[in-house]
Amino acid sequence: MRFSQSLFLLAVAGSGARASSDKTARPRGVAPDFAKYYQDSKTFTCISNPAIQVPFAAVNDDYCDCPDGSDEPGTSACSHLSHKSPLDVADRFGSTDGSVANALPGFYCKNKGHRPAYVPFQRVNDGICDYELCCDGSDEWARVGGTKCEDRCKEIGKKWRKEEEQRQKSMTTALRKKQALLAEAKRLHREIEDQTTRLEAEVKDAEAQVGVLENELKAVEEAERSKTVRSGGKGKGKVSALVGVAKARVEELRDALLEVRQQRDEAQSRLAELESILSKFKVEYNPNFNDEGVKRAVRSWEDYAARDKTEIVNQARDRDLTEIAKTDSESSGVDWEHWENEDEGCKEADLIYQLAGYLPPSVVAFIEEKYLAFRSFLETSGFLATAPENNSPTESKAVTKARDALKSQEDTLRDLNNKLRDQRTDLETDYGPGGIFRALKGQCISRDAGEYTYEHCFFQETKQISKKGGSSTSMGRFNKVASTVVEELNDAGDIVLIEKVAIEYDRGQHCWNGPNRSTKVVLECGEDNEILKTAEDEKCVYSMLVTTPAVCPGGEESVGASPSKDEL
Repeated sequence: MRFSQSLFLLAVAGSGARASSDKTARPRGVAPDFAKYYQDSKTFTCISNPAIQVPFAAVNDDYCDCPDGSDEPGTSACSHLSHKSPLDVADRFGSTDGSVANALPGFYCKNKGHRPAYVPFQRVNDGICDYELCCDGSDEWARVGGTKCEDRCKEIGKKWRKEEEQRQKSMTTALRKKQALLAEAKRLHREIEDQTTRLEAEVKDAEAQVGVLENELKAVEEAERSKTVRSGGKGKGKVSALVGVAKARVEELRDALLEVRQQRDEAQSRLAELESILSKFKVEYNPNFNDEGVKRAVRSWEDYAARDKTEIVNQARDRDLTEIAKTDSESSGVDWEHWENEDEGCKEADLIYQLAGYLPPSVVAFIEEKYLAFRSFLETSGFLATAPENNSPTESKAVTKARDALKSQEDTLRDLNNKLRDQRTDLETDYGPGGIFRALKGQCISRDAGEYTYEHCFFQETKQISKKGGSSTSMGRFNKVASTVVEELNDAGDIVLIEKVAIEYDRGQHCWNGPNRSTKVVLECGEDNEILKTAEDEKCVYSMLVTTPAVCPGGEESVGASPSKDEL
């Protein structure tokens, strides 16, 4: 029975209903957006249930007549109904799970001097002044328990407007930074596109060059297989041509030997003359003349003369040098005429490699080093293929040079392909609306938290750095840009779900007896790039809340619409 309700509430509510007879007035708790439903001063029609009508006197009588609670905009009589946010008032027919929802978003506070707001019906006349929502105190009109909520809208509104002005300035700065990020992202995108085009052309040229060098290597290898030495002049075989070169080289070596021997003889003569002078000096100097320099010189000469000296001129060696210095006609050297007329049907390479066997035995030891240098000269000049070593097949320097050139070009091609792959991967990576996050790639921010410092490098990795030892632990490497739903409090103090942009990082350092570390970085609008907080939601599964101007709403048409609550 309605008469069981508080007589005081009935009296106050009745006065509110009578005041509604004037169509210019609204019942207590009704917002201007809903005033049209309360214009009939005789009958009230339930907003979500038009088939149900009640006398207008039943409005705000502290008894819930309408299934949607619309007849009690100024009391808590229908507070048991589920709540609908201001964004949901267009949906008049309950929630998706079949439960009945209140058609009104809450008790409307005019808050003159500040912003109007809705108070949840559960808080109406609960004896608590909800100044954060209803600064004029109108939600406690019944003064339950003697509670009197004075109007504080003037001072609260003044403080709010000051803070709002600062928020707007901060938002303006954030949007300006966002536009700069977008411009930088576009520049970087064009730069990578240009680099990709250039690399594609370089790869094509490198591939063509590799083909050319492959053909050149094949040609050189074929030439090496078909010849051991180059053919000589007209009418001469390969051995004859080689003999001519060898004969000329031997003459050069003989001339050089004669010159060196002459210089040696001159040096020996000068040495003998110097020793004679010092020996005479040692005998004739006056030992009573107290000159320390002369004494030291004499003592040094005595030490030198006392040492055992091998015979400077080795007679056998000298005879060998004399034999080498003779011309071919004077010595029993190589029979050049025999080799010049040798039949080419023999195995030329075998004969050439055994050339030292035909030299006089007394000369072999001396000329071995010169012979090896001479053979190297022939191989370098292309007259000889490289001699086999340890019975294993080797290739000539010409083949090696061609092969090295091909390998170098193949390495260059491989490097170009790797760079091209990286650039194409970068172009295919999702960097958010307008590619804005591309401008943040590689930028690092950090925050101290107890014994650790947490670091986030955009699109690279997240780290946990110990303050004790300075060692760092990888909390994940970049994986993808995604969206996530987070819980937030709205203006009415209710928990609502908000969709935000997130950057996911995985494949971090392995946890002891757990998974590899991973981090979800949730982004929200802010003037600066800053880590607000870090948490370990599960074992080795982390979350970061990071502010950045990149996700602030607005700034450019190419930027996708951001959630309405994702703001400063």
